[in-house]
Amino acid sequence: MAGESKAKVIPLRANSGRTTAARRAAQRADSARRHPSLLTDPDGRASAEDIAAVVREIDQHRGNSSTGVPAEDVPNELSKAIAAIAEFATRRMTGDYTVDEFGFDPHLNDAVVLPLLRTLFRNWFRVEVSGIENLPLDGAALVVANHAGVLPFDGLMASVAVHDHHPRHRVLRTLAADLVFDLPVVGQAARKAGHTLACTSDAHRLLAAGELTAVFPEGFKGLGKPFKDRYKLQRFGRGGFVSAALRAQVPIVPCSIVGSEEIYPKIGDIKLLARLLGLPYFPVTPLFPLAGPLGLVPLPSKWHIKFGEPISTEGYDESAADDPMVTFELTDHVRETIQHTLYQLLANRRNTFLG
Repeated sequence: MAGESKAKVIPLRANSGRTTAARRAAQRADSARRHPSLLTDPDGRASAEDIAAVVREIDQHRGNSSTGVPAEDVPNELSKAIAAIAEFATRRMTGDYTVDEFGFDPHLNDAVVLPLLRTLFRNWFRVEVSGIENLPLDGAALVVANHAGVLPFDGLMASVAVHDHHPRHRVLRTLAADLVFDLPVVGQAARKAGHTLACTSDAHRLLAAGELTAVFPEGFKGLGKPFKDRYKLQRFGRGGFVSAALRAQVPIVPCSIVGSEEIYPKIGDIKLLARLLGLPYFPVTPLFPLAGPLGLVPLPSKWHIKFGEPISTEGYDESAADDPMVTFELTDHVRETIQHTLYQLLANRRNTFLG
């Protein structure tokens, strides 16, 4: 209508606010696409590939900060254990392993037997080993050791000591008593772990094959002696081990073991029960048989295994193996060497269980 003024349009503040918010959001998105580590030109824009590279670099730095290597290169303990179990099962099922004429199964020994014994070796007896350099890198040798402890843990610990500390990780083939192989499960396990009968023929075959062989000449006399006679060597038999070494022309390595005497302190012997069970002795210790199965747990004494300097047999002729004077002289020399070393180790030991 004439004379009426035109209506004025007043802009709403809400529209202005939306425009400002949209502009700021665009600026933030634009700044997010800029990264000072990516751009030499501050007016340029980073591509998606550049941003992904920065993310990878940050992840890599996070992995390096804790372990020193990229996170993807750090082996997972669980995955390693699963892979080892899978590898073991695969080889057993496919038959991809060997067993020698004595029944020794290196694959089973490395995967099962040694890991079980290693727990006792490292955590229970905390065995210290010295003189490992006196064992040959290659070829045969006869290791002669003292024997004690009611049960033959000393032979088992010596086998772990040689395998884990020898630079070539050699296997110690122990000559054991007939009783070990007469037991249903123990005998088969001993065979698979590389042990065999303590007889002349098996000793000759092992030495002739270049094996590192161990013998305990005291036998049951040393293994089952009373606690009051600890570390006093018993008679070394008739010197059969010396004859075997002379025939094979291999060195004799004396081995002294401290700590085995205290695992089962034998304070008595029930002879009647031993005869009924066909055992050389039935021991009575402070915990066995009164404590039942708990008494079978060995005491955690601190061990030390020392391999002495080898005694050469190369200077003897072929007839020396059948000469009783030669065998007696060498047997006595080996025995005195082990006994003297035992006294030295005991003199340096401060405590039975702490070392």
